[in-house]
Amino acid sequence: MKKTALIMAGGKGERFWPRSRKNMPKQFLCLTGDGKTMIQQTVERILPVVSMEDIYIATNKDYKELVRQQLPELPEENILCEPVGRNTAPCIGLGAIHIQKKYEDAIMYVLPSDHLIKYKGMYVNILEDAAKVAEDGENLVTIGITPTAPEVGYGYIKFAPDKSLGRAFEVERFVEKPDLATAKKYVESEEYLWNSGMFAWKVSTILHSMEEHLPAIYAGLMRIKESFGTEDEKDVLNGVFENFPSESIDYGVMEKEEGIFVIPGTFGWDDVGSWLAVERLRPVNDSGNIVDGNAMTVDVKNCIISGQEKLIAAVGLRDLIIVDTEDATLICAKESAADIKKIVENLKICNRDKYL
Repeated sequence: MKKTALIMAGGKGERFWPRSRKNMPKQFLCLTGDGKTMIQQTVERILPVVSMEDIYIATNKDYKELVRQQLPELPEENILCEPVGRNTAPCIGLGAIHIQKKYEDAIMYVLPSDHLIKYKGMYVNILEDAAKVAEDGENLVTIGITPTAPEVGYGYIKFAPDKSLGRAFEVERFVEKPDLATAKKYVESEEYLWNSGMFAWKVSTILHSMEEHLPAIYAGLMRIKESFGTEDEKDVLNGVFENFPSESIDYGVMEKEEGIFVIPGTFGWDDVGSWLAVERLRPVNDSGNIVDGNAMTVDVKNCIISGQEKLIAAVGLRDLIIVDTEDATLICAKESAADIKKIVENLKICNRDKYL
């Protein structure tokens, strides 16, 4: 069966402020030092499985030009611009009907654009296995990550070790982000995986599930599909999409459906959720620092320093994140990295939009 992919690239990456901005969010940044942006790496990883003409990018309409610049080989009609953000269910549905327009049915991978994966060969093998399970009946497949620590920042998937289909296990339930004590129990049980937000299914399967569990969204998608190729296509998309509820595919479909399978993945996955992820992606120097740009340090340890042309001079610092851009400078204790998003929220409240 033909394999296709929908890459979701509409996020804002607010925890990477001030480098990640409204007009240049995280997925369009190079964070690994190899000259490739995160969305470019995402596409490159799946090319052994999906050809370029069958890769679709779902993004904010304001990012269309960024996608074209960074992925010039992608067919322009494969850039699907959401008029407004409505979470993952409408986004995935939009991708599904565009793929259905091209093929009667196909395997559809759904992948975030802002994750990094270290072991690409192992990742490709998992994608191939997921496609086999998805094709074998009306199965919805997700890829879980084998936990390496009791992480409280991820959702978890409980699977049934004694119910398998190939390398996939039947999902018993999805659970929200736990507290630390609960996360420790999950890891110790060896029956829970991190929820990565990566999926594989047949287009027909996911649309049938949306028809059953999200009938209003499904009806809207069919209206959009009927408008394809007409002069009203853009107006219908805008009008229908704006009226969609904000609904995640996890809550709207996966937590309600039967026949859900998960494949455990151990391929060096990182969701790059905050500036702290840079320490996992880049080598540190002898003082435990990661330093980019024009910087000079004296007695500085365990810091992340990212600058540009302006000199950053740092003396006697410990465990800080310092990011300097043309119009904003961030100074943050590492332990407070998750609160960087609050700066963005306050900027919105204060109408200081030029810094967003």
